Amino acid sequence: MHLPKSLLSLLICWALLFSALFFYFPKWKNSYTEATISWDVSGYYYYLPAAFIYKDLKHLSFKDQIQQQYHPSGDFQQAFVHTNGNYVFKYSCGQALLYTPFFFIAHAYASMSDQFPADGFSLPYQFMIGFGSLLVAFLGLFVLRWVLLKFFSDQTTALTLILLVFGTNYLEYASITGAMSHNYLFTLYCILLSLTIGFYEKPSALKAVGIGLVIGFAALVRPTEIICALIPVLWGLQTPLKASLAEKLAFFKKNALLLSLAVLTCGLVGSLQLIYWKAVAGDWIVYSYQDQGFSWLRPHLFNGLLSYRSGWLLYTPMMIFALIGFKHLSKHWNSLYLSLLIYTALFIYITFAWDIWWYGGSLGQRAMVQAYPVLAFPLAAFVDSALKTKIWKYIFGFIALLFIYLNLWWTHQAHWGGLFMVEQMNRAYFWDVLGRFKEPGGESLKLLDTNEPGFYGVRKNVRELLYEDFEKDTSTAICEVPVIEGQKSGCLDANRQNLPMYSVPLATGDAGWVRASGVFRCRNKEWTVWLGAQFQLFFYNGDEILKTEQIRVYRFLNDGETKSLFFDIKTPKATFDRVGVSVWNGGGVLPLAVDQLKIEAFDEQ
Repeated sequence: MHLPKSLLSLLICWALLFSALFFYFPKWKNSYTEATISWDVSGYYYYLPAAFIYKDLKHLSFKDQIQQQYHPSGDFQQAFVHTNGNYVFKYSCGQALLYTPFFFIAHAYASMSDQFPADGFSLPYQFMIGFGSLLVAFLGLFVLRWVLLKFFSDQTTALTLILLVFGTNYLEYASITGAMSHNYLFTLYCILLSLTIGFYEKPSALKAVGIGLVIGFAALVRPTEIICALIPVLWGLQTPLKASLAEKLAFFKKNALLLSLAVLTCGLVGSLQLIYWKAVAGDWIVYSYQDQGFSWLRPHLFNGLLSYRSGWLLYTPMMIFALIGFKHLSKHWNSLYLSLLIYTALFIYITFAWDIWWYGGSLGQRAMVQAYPVLAFPLAAFVDSALKTKIWKYIFGFIALLFIYLNLWWTHQAHWGGLFMVEQMNRAYFWDVLGRFKEPGGESLKLLDTNEPGFYGVRKNVRELLYEDFEKDTSTAICEVPVIEGQKSGCLDANRQNLPMYSVPLATGDAGWVRASGVFRCRNKEWTVWLGAQFQLFFYNGDEILKTEQIRVYRFLNDGETKSLFFDIKTPKATFDRVGVSVWNGGGVLPLAVDQLKIEAFDEQ
């Protein structure tokens, strides 16, 4: 039997998502903050056990037990204490409602099982939330194929699906971390597009209710997704604009009752959040994100699109084709162009106006994933255009394969590869590790902190400027970590956050490079990056600090390890007269022993 290319493509995409979740990185088998129900997902999900297992939406008296046993987040971040003394969840309830069928299946199984506690967080719940999220992704791609076939050929649709799944971070957020909201929103957008197309072809009350439900649930998952209402409102808008607007207004007037039904349905869905807030906080409206908000006049567009930390197009370059594709969309699919362009521009603006523009814990820009069903249209338009010219077909094919490889490589590095450092990426580290499968002896990790290349040549004119072994240092105290060498070592812990500053004279032009080195020993590794001890190097002019660089010690230390660490910094061009080293515990509480601190000056060979 001959399968349509787009159907075969859909099956291949499903197979990749299934394999990623079940064989490559089965997240539900992990524990603590690597489990399916952890971090943001636990924040979405907490409504369900609170309401249906513990019957405690106000006080969350079960939270400490869950935190101690399952550690879904570093500390309890899923809710905050309102002024009335009750807990209010940070996230709105839409995602929890979408988890509901999978939660009840898991709860029924756990309740009948002697092996797993029916506590909302044991293995059956972890599995069903992960597996159910995969089914949601399957549904989204199934509907997206149907939508694209309305406008594009079978071949173009097939390639577009492959590019989206293999070549973008949708792969990550539809499989391994599919329980995040972006996967569900992707599918809601696909359904909204299909309902919108159907409504304009043949309006009906059922389709109007469906549109209202989808928009309501999307906004209930993430309030800013209310802009998806622009899709049915603007659909079909085209140039000449005046005639198109008149036609659209006539359509709205003719179907005013059905549109009112959609608005009413959307409002009823949204009212669920208002009812929850009123019940637990006593107010109809609660801003649950507290100190987080938007910079509407200064959106973080450049960082969101191109930064090394989390730039959308840097980590998902495949979507450059989608942006270019708007040009082709305007030429050959004018009825799609204007509405999708307006929506995309507004979506990007809102997404990167959020002050946490890197969307913590994100591979690339996860907040863009739900817009991919819309961007699939200009992507398909680009594909369609590229396939029509032989030379461009081959050029496009080569670049697309490269982008697919990069996406698969980044996805691997975010998990088993370990070279993707979430929320810490910078330019120097990015280019140093790009394409590698093994980090060269810790040298690349230093770039995460210094953001400048170290010295890789042969050193000459090496001079030791300072050596501190702490044997004569009366400020050192008894440490929980054994002494590294001799009778004493420097010690940092919760109460001793800094070693003294050790500095020596060094003037501008005396050396091209400075090396700071030392020996470090820990009892336990500090996994929270921003609490990790920092080994610091300072250049001074008088009392003014001209330049400072540091490395985070715990990047290189595991439990109970002792390691010699060093880093090399090029001397600044500005005038300086001395150089110093110190170690700061970074606000952490874990004990750390330090010994054999050195400063060496040297030149290039």
